[in-house]
Amino acid sequence: MTTQRTSGRRKQAFAAVAAVAALLTTAACGGGGDDGDSGSSTGAAGFDAANNKVAQASAAKKGGTLKFGGAQDADSWDTTRGYYGFMWNFARYYSRQLVTGKAEPGAAGAEVTPDLATSTAKVTDGGKTYTYTLRDGVTWEDGKPITSKDVKYGIERVWAQDVLSGGPVYLKDVLDPKGEYKGPYKDTSADKLGLKAIDTPDDKTIVFHLPQANSDFEEMLALVSASPVRQDKDTKSKYGLHPFSSGPYKFQSYSPGKELTLVRNPEWKQASDPIRKAYPDKITVQFFSDANQLDQRLINGDLDLDINQTGMSPQGRTTALKQHKANLDNPVSGYIRYAVFPQSVKPFDNIECRKAVIYGADHVSLQTARGGPVAGGDIGTNMLPPSVPGAEGQKYDPYEIAGANKTGNEAKAKEALKACGKPSGFSTTIAVRNNKPVEVATAQSLQASLKKIGINAQIDQYDGSQTTGIIGSPANVKKKGYGIIIMGWGPDFPSVQGFGLPLWDSKYILDSGNSNYALIKDKTIDGLFDSYVTTLDDAGKEKISTEINHKVMEGAYYLPFVFEKFINWRSDNVANVYTTDGYSGMYDFVNLGLKSAK
Repeated sequence: MTTQRTSGRRKQAFAAVAAVAALLTTAACGGGGDDGDSGSSTGAAGFDAANNKVAQASAAKKGGTLKFGGAQDADSWDTTRGYYGFMWNFARYYSRQLVTGKAEPGAAGAEVTPDLATSTAKVTDGGKTYTYTLRDGVTWEDGKPITSKDVKYGIERVWAQDVLSGGPVYLKDVLDPKGEYKGPYKDTSADKLGLKAIDTPDDKTIVFHLPQANSDFEEMLALVSASPVRQDKDTKSKYGLHPFSSGPYKFQSYSPGKELTLVRNPEWKQASDPIRKAYPDKITVQFFSDANQLDQRLINGDLDLDINQTGMSPQGRTTALKQHKANLDNPVSGYIRYAVFPQSVKPFDNIECRKAVIYGADHVSLQTARGGPVAGGDIGTNMLPPSVPGAEGQKYDPYEIAGANKTGNEAKAKEALKACGKPSGFSTTIAVRNNKPVEVATAQSLQASLKKIGINAQIDQYDGSQTTGIIGSPANVKKKGYGIIIMGWGPDFPSVQGFGLPLWDSKYILDSGNSNYALIKDKTIDGLFDSYVTTLDDAGKEKISTEINHKVMEGAYYLPFVFEKFINWRSDNVANVYTTDGYSGMYDFVNLGLKSAK
């Protein structure tokens, strides 16, 4: 999950980031009082009341308008093309899948549960065949039944990357690793359902045939890219402007970058849907170009939630922490923010030169640049997010990043420089997105630390909207001499495959849109991923997950900054609200309600 999935909310000046760090640290201590009474918002649930637990569950009423605001629109509202985390979360209002994440707080929210299907998969043939039966009464917004062929067609659209690019392609890679199917728009069969890996023997039954077992296949089917799409309603590249609903809400109006309104789908039946409660009558989203304006509207009570879920900006959160603390939650986001060292750029082809940066960095300063321990997160000591099975958190700290070396270790750094043949240091370039002020502040912190050990790093701020062709192009990275890239990543689904495969497996090194920025080609890591996908027991998967993380850290390919945390706002009027690991610490949108109609 690229940070683009939840990107775009930080337009403020980066200088403000460090300025609020002390305030945030104080706020984390709670000031000695009852957090439920903190701040001036008497109707709010209390500080962290919805963090991995349900706040105001019994207060949810049917009716009213749930009002979202955002500083960034979705990449696409098309279920095949969307890749932003908030889009996946919001899309459950108007799309359903065979299975989905549980509508529960914390870790339980990442567990797969039946949705359109009557049960989770019947798995046979050594993990290569998955069979589902659709529920009775599942319908489209015009009342027609949702069939197994609709599900198959919706999944086939993932193959149409020339028309519908942008979304995850796990299903394509797993069901058709040789790329033999050309997608429904080039399908020569009469019904456009020519993908051989999926059978639909009748309208209620769908069978998936995997060429090779993959233990995370059901997690892939829980992504919105596995939503049904009806052929006669498929407007191809324009589908994201008005998707046809299989959920409790349907599109009423959408003006890209300005507003979106969902209203009830009268054909949806509660009896057919074990997940969604559909409390509000209407759901609106208003988009702002200025994050500070959005935060002010939240604080004023004009809006209920930030749809982007990337945390309040420094200006807004400073006010909120002082005056409205009871409206705030401080979840772990599921993202790791880090620096990565492309091995194509000398001297980072040498592990000791990579270690020199890790030891030379002041990790407390980097944490402060990201907003301190509350808005930034705990110091990151390795590359596996806490929400992924097999993660060890700060217990695994091979470079003592949060321990003895947390403010940097000049002696060890110079030892490493000597070992890599650069005793006097060297020069390099740090690449950082220009639309991410907090990342620019992080780059400047790293630059200052490295100067002390003789590494002179200049900072190149590139256009953040052009990430794919700039740092996603290994040829461009080498040409520009980007020895250090500032980036972040979160899991597409909570497993080492859903997080680390695009980052660490050599098969995922791409000429464009590359995410394996370090250009890791390690046969041991590749082999561990190969073992992971065919391991079906959870304990075995966790063990391999831990091993992969250790191998990545032993290679010194990354300098982790933080296990990221956010300060997120919820209005006094929001009920049945909780954060979920299923969406990387965001509030789970699907069953939000209101205490009173408004």
